[in-house]
Amino acid sequence: CEHVKTQLGNAFFFLSFFLFLSFFLSFFLSFFLSFFLSFFCICSNLQTSKNQIKVDLVDENFTELRGEIAGPPDTPYEGGRYQLEIKIPETYPFNPPKVRFITKIWHPNISSVTGAICLDILKDQWAAAMTLRTVLLSLQALLAAAEPDDPQDAVVANQYKQNPEMFKQTARLWSHVYAGAPVSSPDYTRKIDKLCAMGFDKNAVIAALSSKSWDVETATELLLSN
Repeated sequence: CEHVKTQLGNAFFFLSFFLFLSFFLSFFLSFFLSFFLSFFCICSNLQTSKNQIKVDLVDENFTELRGEIAGPPDTPYEGGRYQLEIKIPETYPFNPPKVRFITKIWHPNISSVTGAICLDILKDQWAAAMTLRTVLLSLQALLAAAEPDDPQDAVVANQYKQNPEMFKQTARLWSHVYAGAPVSSPDYTRKIDKLCAMGFDKNAVIAALSSKSWDVETATELLLSN
């Protein structure tokens, strides 16, 4: 009788362990299969989408991705291609991916220095049902509709509100220089060339002139102080 009880106990233990293992493997496989299928669908479908957005692997690493979005039409970013660094955390999709602009851009909600982004779905408004497609489309929408009252870059936001036309011309120049958009203001280009001829770094010149309302004298002072 004791032998029978022992056998039944062992059988119950192995059955319970088998059921737990089956459940765990099923959950694990379904989660990663869903993620990989979602990723491959993005890579294959978005590259030809009308929104011109795409995602690629970096060194065959599924946690390090490279995104790209096209500048929206009727904006200073039109005609430009913007590269994004996308890092997938271990807790994805329950937590948002970490995204920043690699391509330099002049925008109130994106740092002109680091490429850091101020966007609610990349922070507290993220939901597990969202996808990388959602992120890229939201970033395109952000380029078309800035939120200057909740800025990532205060200097850009101030220019956006105080001098909208200068902001547009500056953003267009950055799009031309860094993202391959069509040619921008010849006057701004001449000022850049003038300071570059003095031996200053081009990127530093563009940043200084942009932040100093394209005044050559104050931009020069800033460059010399740095």
